[in-house]
Formats: sequence, C-alpha cells, structure tokens
Amino acid sequence: MTTETSDRVLERLSRLHPKLIDLSLGRIERLLGALDNPHEKLPPVVHVAGTNGKGSAVATLRACLEAGGYRVHAYISPHLVRFHERIRLAGRLIEEDALIALLEECERANGGTPITYFEITTAAAFLAFARTRADVVLLETGLGGRLDATNVIRRPAVTAITPISLDHQAFLGDTIAQIAGEKAGILKPGVPAVIGPQPAEAEPVIEARAVALGAPLSRWQHEWRCEAVDAGMRFVGEHWRLDLPRPSLAGAHQIANAGAAIACLEQLRNLPVSTAAVAAGLRQIEWPARMQRLTHGPLVEMMPAGWELWLDGGHNPGAGVVLADFAAGWHNRPLYLVVGMLNTKDSAGFLAPLAPHAKALTAVTIPGEQNPLPAEAIAAAARSVGIDAATAPSVAAALNDIVLNPVPGRILICGSLHFAGTVLAANG
Repeated sequence: MTTETSDRVLERLSRLHPKLIDLSLGRIERLLGALDNPHEKLPPVVHVAGTNGKGSAVATLRACLEAGGYRVHAYISPHLVRFHERIRLAGRLIEEDALIALLEECERANGGTPITYFEITTAAAFLAFARTRADVVLLETGLGGRLDATNVIRRPAVTAITPISLDHQAFLGDTIAQIAGEKAGILKPGVPAVIGPQPAEAEPVIEARAVALGAPLSRWQHEWRCEAVDAGMRFVGEHWRLDLPRPSLAGAHQIANAGAAIACLEQLRNLPVSTAAVAAGLRQIEWPARMQRLTHGPLVEMMPAGWELWLDGGHNPGAGVVLADFAAGWHNRPLYLVVGMLNTKDSAGFLAPLAPHAKALTAVTIPGEQNPLPAEAIAAAARSVGIDAATAPSVAAALNDIVLNPVPGRILICGSLHFAGTVLAANG
C-alpha cells in the first residue's frame, strides 16, 4: 500500500483543470460554499497585491506583528522548495499530515469538478486559517487581484498594493495602467488602502478606484513616507513618526517595502504594535531568495576565497531595475550573472537595466520546469542588451566556469523564483 504524501495529492489536484491559470472567482466561491465558507470566519485580514515587493511586505508585517506578540497566519505564493512554505499557521509552517488532510477534504468537497491548482489550495489555506486561532491573516494575492482566488475576502482590515511592473501581460493586460486596474481590484469600500511607490501610469488608476469605492488612501510620499536616515530609517505616517533600524533584507528598495508594511500596521488600530516591536521585527525578517547572500552549502563551497554568491528571484523589468540599483554599489568587484527564466517573461526587459553592471552572463535552462526559456534564448537576449553571454548545462557548471576568472567577483543567480527554488534545493 502506497503512503499518501502532500506531493501526490497536489499532483492529483493539478489535473482538475486543463489550465494552470484561469482567472475567475466562481469556482473557488462554489468550493468555499461546500466547505461552509471558511473565508468568512477568519481573523482580521491584510490583503496585499502588487508585482514586486508584496512578498517582502508580507514577510515584514509578519516579523513585526510576531515581535509584538501576535499569532499570525500567512499565505504566500509561489513556494521556493516545498509547498508547505505557502501556508503558515500561527507562526509555523503547516505540517505534512495537516496539509494532506486539508487537501483531501477540499478534494472531496470539490467532487471532481474543474478547479485550478491555486484555487483549491487557496481554499485549503482558508480552511486551515479558520480552524486555528490567530490574531491576523496576511494574505498575498497569487496573480493580479480582481479575479485572484484570494479576492473572495469581502471586508479585509487593510488592503495594500506594492510597486506595479509589467508582468503576466497575457492575463492582466499589456500596459501598466491595465495591470494597475487588475491589482486595484482588491480595494474594498471603506477599507484603508496602503499604496507603495508606483509608476506614473498606475497612480491615477489606483486612486480613481479607491475614490469610487470610498477607500481611504494611504500613499507613499503623500500620507506616508519612509527613507534612509544615517544608519537607520525614518517612517512618517498619518499618526506615527518612527526612527527605526533598516530592514534586514538587502537593498534600498526594501526600505519602501518596509514602509508599506509599517503603513499597514499604522492602519491596524485594533492590533497595536509598539515602536520596539516594529524595530525588532525589522531586524529579523525571513524572506529567502530576495537579494540573499548564500553563506553555506555545496554551491558556496565551490567558491574560491574572495568570491561571493547571491540569489534573487526577480524576473520582470521592474525587478531588473531594483537589482541594477543594488549592483550599482558593487563596483569593487566584477559581477557575473547566472540566469534562468520562464518563457513567459520579458528576458531582455529584465536584463537591460543590469547590462551596465554585469561583466558577463551564463544562461541555464531551469531544470524540471514545464515552461523554461532555453538557455540559448536567454543568452541571445543578454547579447541584445550588451551583455557578454554563454550557456551552461547547470548552475554548478556555470559556477565552475565563472570562478576560473583570476579576479574574485560576485555571482548573482537570478531570473525566476522557480529557478531560485531549484538553487536553494541544490544548495541544501
């Protein structure tokens, strides 16, 4: 007799719909109804959308709320190594037996009708959250907002939209304004809306939606601001003025992401958090593959003395700009890129901002991925924006080639969260 595992159940659930992505609320609303509507029995919800930074904002919120003594549920996607990363119950990743039981319960309630993988697993998360006591739910959208499976929450405590960039155009629209309209679909009547830094095309779309709904706006550089000050940072909001340490996540962009999280905390009037708890949370944010320096493991052991190995899951033009800003401070050593991407992404758009900073790029086809961009295509995109490029059959092979250079440098592995997950798994 074969022992059931969550991987086997998830593989079975992935076959319930012919498409991986099919944006709609009808299927999940039907399933939630069959499960007695667990999404209506949750603690206060902070609902976060955006193209870049929403995961960092959720991680920062969780760290600060937990430092304040609260029990926090969190739902994120995608996972990097194991599905369990997506569902955090009162501060702990969901356990295998509990996950299997929830997934099978949703499978039975669904009765074999078409539903996407994300929809049925989101229903499982709501079921878990409704059955485990907590003070708050941090809910990250999967794709978009308006028709995202998480958007069944009718009355969140706070909504937030982090920076928007071109991504998922096949589902969300070809322009920043169209994508902003989809992300703004999470805004709700009368619910405070925290808005992070946005491109000029996105701001009026989001603001018009908020005004139409009567959602109070809390916007970056208007109702709140967060900026580096000496070795720390300062947050100034509608009610708070806080001098804080910088977030433990690397990169100047993380100051704005942390600011969005703190602006959400400011709006959570029924969950007060002290300045000391916010400061403690900022020092201990956990969020792998976001400008993460790898310091141990088999891949790190391949590095000769003086070399550094970094990992980031960024994969769209906006993320390319953020990585380029970070790399601009790295001119004391040559920068080498190891890149794996999906075939749905704008590879040249992602790589163009990095071109002035990269000495060379090695492209890798993401192993085990259904829709990888072939290494040869990534290398061609790199050359088209002025980066010297080669290919390698694996990350390890790429690293072996790069470290033959006599001058120690930094290696940044990037291009996809899926790719980052395979790297973390390979690095133990």
